[in-house]
Amino acid sequence: MNDTVENPFAIAAVAGAVAAQQQQAGGRAMQARENTEVMAMAMMAKRFPRDVIVACDKIRNAFTRTTLAEKAQYQFARGGSDIVGPSIRAAEAIAQQWGNMSSGWREVSRTVGADGVGMSEVEAFCTDYESVNREAITFVVRHWRDTKGGGYKLKDERDIYELCANQAARRKRACILAQLPGDVVEMAMDQASVTLKAKADVTPEGVQKLLAAFGEFGVTKEQIEKRIQRRLDAIQPAQVVGLKRVYASLRDEMSTPGEWFDMGIAGAAEPVSAGIEAVKAAAIARRAKKADVKKVDAETGEITQTQPAGLMRYSDLMMAAIDADGAAMVLDSARGALGDADMAVLSGLYRGSWGVA
Repeated sequence: MNDTVENPFAIAAVAGAVAAQQQQAGGRAMQARENTEVMAMAMMAKRFPRDVIVACDKIRNAFTRTTLAEKAQYQFARGGSDIVGPSIRAAEAIAQQWGNMSSGWREVSRTVGADGVGMSEVEAFCTDYESVNREAITFVVRHWRDTKGGGYKLKDERDIYELCANQAARRKRACILAQLPGDVVEMAMDQASVTLKAKADVTPEGVQKLLAAFGEFGVTKEQIEKRIQRRLDAIQPAQVVGLKRVYASLRDEMSTPGEWFDMGIAGAAEPVSAGIEAVKAAAIARRAKKADVKKVDAETGEITQTQPAGLMRYSDLMMAAIDADGAAMVLDSARGALGDADMAVLSGLYRGSWGVA
C-alpha cells in the first residue's frame, strides 16, 4: 500500500505542459489555415488575373460619385507648401476596384510596460495575390490617451480597440499605396477633383453644411472667410474643393485647425484698437518675424530668446495641437524641413509638453 500523496508541483508542471502543447497546437492550426487561405487566393488570382484596363475604368467610375470624391483627398501644410494625397477611404476604394488584393490590420500581441501601461503590437498589411507581394508595417500602440491635463491609462477594451484602429488606419493606407501603381492613384485623384469641381455645392444649404462640418473642429465662419479672402456667400467651386480637402485632413488627423485657420479670430470679433498699444504690438510682431525670434519682451520690445523662424512655426503648431497624436504629426511633418539641431529642440518640446519619453 502506497501511503504517499501526489506532488502538487508535479501536477502543476504537467498541467502547464499540457496547456502549452494545446496552445502550440492551436497556433500551428491557425498558421496552417492562414497559409492555406493565402495559397488559395494566390491560385485564384493566377487563374483570373486582373484586366488593368477594366480595373482603371472601374476606379474612374467609382470616383465620379460625389460621396466618395468628397472623402478622397486630404491636405496639409509642410515646408511652406500644401501636400495633397489620397485619404484612407480613397486607398481602400482603389484597392477594391483594382482586385486580387486584401488589406487590414491585426493585433499581434499585448504586453504591459514597466510603468503598468499596456501596449499592443499591431501589424497593418496589404497583400497583392497576383504578384505575391506583401507589404506590412508593425508598430506598438501604448494604451494611453494624452491630454493637456496629463493623460490617463485606457482600460476599456472598446477604447483600446478604437485607439489601435485609429493608429493602424494610416499605416494600412501606406501599405495599400505601396502596392498600387502611382499613375493609377493619380488618375483616381484627378477624377475626384473633376467630380468635386463639377458638383461643388455653393448653394446656401451647401455652405451651411460646410460650416457645420468645420464647426466640429471649432472653426468659425469668420476664420473660413479670412482664409478664402471673400464672404462665404460668394465662395467659388474651386474653393469648396480646397476646403473639403482641408476638412478631410482634419477628420483623418493629418493636420490641426491651427495649420489652416487663424484660430485667434473669435466668432464675434472684438473691435481692433487703433491706439498706440496696437501699433506697438504690431511692430513687435513684425520685428519678431524678421529677426526669427521665439520670444519678445512685451514692454520693451527687446528680443529675449532667438529661434529660427521655421522652428518657431512648428513650435506654435505643436503647442496648438489638441492631443499627442496631433503633436506627433507636427513633429513628423517637420522632418526634412528642419535641421538636426532644430529637430532636437522640437523633440524636446514634444516630450516636455506631452510627457512622452
